[in-house]
Order: sequence, then structure tokens, then C-alpha cells
Amino acid sequence: MANTYSQLYIHVVFAVKGRQNLISIIWKDEIYKFITGIVTNKEQKLIAINGMPDHVHILIGLKPDKSISDLVRDIKANSSKFINDKKWINGKFEWQTGFGAFSYSHSQLTNVINYIHNQEEHHKTKTFKEEYIEFLKLFNVDFKNEYLFEDV
Repeated sequence: MANTYSQLYIHVVFAVKGRQNLISIIWKDEIYKFITGIVTNKEQKLIAINGMPDHVHILIGLKPDKSISDLVRDIKANSSKFINDKKWINGKFEWQTGFGAFSYSHSQLTNVINYIHNQEEHHKTKTFKEEYIEFLKLFNVDFKNEYLFEDV
């Protein structure tokens, strides 16, 4: 086959180190635009982005020649530097070490996009930790709850 065709949709979730509420509503749109630029510059497609003061959700259309780990590393490193250069917080801004990456089919995209866009409503009743554990259980990910947030 002369060309490569794929449909890889990855929902990425990562948190502020210590799950601190450091992503201010005042500059969250600017950081989301910056993250969108990182994803676009890596020749991937950002479909949806949103989050809360302590974490971010990103839905990405991923090309098969790009490693999820490399992309998330680049997003986290460059966005941390951007936030620190802007001096939006006292001290050093950092993301938590790990991340979640969950794949979806094309038929599920509308639900995932709505889920990401409705973070504020969703988190009126559920913490980030509860949400994340739900994802892990939904996708049958083997994890040890006591180590899930070890860098807190």
C-alpha cells in the first residue's frame, strides 16, 4: 500500500504536580492555545482541550508515526516553560510525572468531546482522583491505588 491511513484518537489526561490548583481561569485559555500550538507543530490534530485548575484533558488525532509519550513529554515540558516564563505563579510550575492516555473509536468522539468541554460541570460532583480512577477501571488498567498519585 502506497499510503498510510489511520484513525487514532487518544484522550490524554495529566495533572499539575501535587494536584495543586495552579491553572488560573485568568490564563487557562492562553495555556490551552499554547498547548494547541505544540500539538499542531508536532503535526498532530488537537480535537478538544479543557480542564480544571489542577489537571488538563486533551483529545488528539494521533498519526501512527508519533509516540504518545514523546508528544505528552513535549506538551508538558514546553507548556511548563511557557507558564514559568510568564511568571503566572509564585515558585516553579510543574506537571505531575505521569499521564493517562485512553483510545477511542470515531463513533465515540462526540461523547468524549462533550465530556472534555463539560469539565466544570462534571467536577461539581467528582474530584480529579475519583475521575481518574474511574477511567482506569473503565479501561481495565491494572493499577495500584496506593501508588496512583505518589508524587503528591
